[in-house]
Amino acid sequence: MDPLAVLRPDDWNLALLIHVLGAMVLVGVLMLATASLAAAWNTGSGALTRLGFRTLLWAGLPAWILTRVSAEWIADKQGLNTDDPPAWVDMGYMVSDPGLLLLIAATVLAGIGARRAGRGTGSAVTLDRIAAILLAISVIAYLVVVWAMTTKPT
Repeated sequence: MDPLAVLRPDDWNLALLIHVLGAMVLVGVLMLATASLAAAWNTGSGALTRLGFRTLLWAGLPAWILTRVSAEWIADKQGLNTDDPPAWVDMGYMVSDPGLLLLIAATVLAGIGARRAGRGTGSAVTLDRIAAILLAISVIAYLVVVWAMTTKPT
């Protein structure tokens, strides 16, 4: 096999860089938010709940948008927007779209929990638990997709 056959055209580089950067930031943000909400679950700390909420709101949602928009951009450049895309592209769609719903749900729950903790009107531990579980499911799913995107199984 010719070693030059695996090189990408130069016009794909920016779209791919933005996609990979957005995905890395998204997974990192989800890990931080999961860890902070899980710690808030154990300690009942309002500061950790606020950290999880702000992380999701200010970095998680923009990172998801960046990842998803650049995924469409690179798929269009590579000609993968067909009726029968490769399995690894399908996996990306199957995780990213429901992942947005989980991200929004966790952000709303963490926001309500942060508001309760700030006011001192009630315990946010149950909300922290649910948000942390939703985020943990998202992290696992995104890590499987990262594996699929790097190995490109058939």
